[in-house]
Amino acid sequence: MSKRRQTLGIQMIAALTLFMTIAYLLTPSSDPLSRDGKPHGRVKAAFVVLVRNSDFDGIRASIRQMEDRFNRKFHYPYVFLNDDDFTEEFKTFTSSLTEADTFYGKVEESMWGYPSFINQTYAAECREDMARREIIYGGSESYRHMCRRLEPEVNYFCDIDYDVFQMMKDNGYKYGWTISLTEYMNTIPTLWDTAVKFWKKYPDYVVLGKDSLMQWLTDDDFETYNGCHFWSNFEIGSLDFLRSEKYIKFFEHLDETGGFFYERWGDAPVHSLAVASMLRRDEVHFFNDIGYKHNPLMHCPTETYLQKNCHCPKQENFGMNSLCLSIA
Repeated sequence: MSKRRQTLGIQMIAALTLFMTIAYLLTPSSDPLSRDGKPHGRVKAAFVVLVRNSDFDGIRASIRQMEDRFNRKFHYPYVFLNDDDFTEEFKTFTSSLTEADTFYGKVEESMWGYPSFINQTYAAECREDMARREIIYGGSESYRHMCRRLEPEVNYFCDIDYDVFQMMKDNGYKYGWTISLTEYMNTIPTLWDTAVKFWKKYPDYVVLGKDSLMQWLTDDDFETYNGCHFWSNFEIGSLDFLRSEKYIKFFEHLDETGGFFYERWGDAPVHSLAVASMLRRDEVHFFNDIGYKHNPLMHCPTETYLQKNCHCPKQENFGMNSLCLSIA
């Protein structure tokens, strides 16, 4: 497997996309407060931001909200990635928005192209067919290569007074989410069957029994996928999991079928299948207390004790009508 595809595997499949994707390693750094109010050694974590120079206005608003709601207390660094060189203006203005360290890197073209085994002519024909059928993003070539980490133009509605990374480490959480919903099934017609083949080939990777989340994925005893997935616009995930042998093998298995290019597999259902099949229920956390909106969906805490830290209209909470919220 090429370096490009390994990196893309970590990006596309389960990487994390909080308005910035948030990634953490289970190793200490300094001494912020966790949810219990006691000092802890800070975990190694960062906001990973995939962004172009032209996205500055949207990113500026997102960073400002993240700083006001959370990061001014904890000073986690920002890692900005671009497919071009960042301008000095972009670096100057983004670094001025936070007291945390900021880092800037370029994602080389070799990490974004097609893998050698993809028939690009056939892939183009598939996109044209999906466009004719008006499948959402079905005709987009760039969608197949893109997986954002920090999202421009999102809203955070609640003050976060504890270190979410430390809390995840202390509780052994490997993955955190705020919104769950169903996928457009015409974008992933063969994804479920492809995943089932992997699970049958590597049964030791699959969590079963009362600790399993697999039942959340299906309504007919694993015959078909019900489309439930974690919305990848907000995720917090452990890099230990994303770099694990089982996760990388899962991505390689999916990647080799060409489904990312011949269909329109998105990162959200793919990494949701990985999380639900390979992690225990007690390793996955619902961040009910984090109010978040990325059009058109919003998570707003409805409980009174959580609303006191938020300024979002709870009647617009998407989760109140989600058929996939049973996992919470």
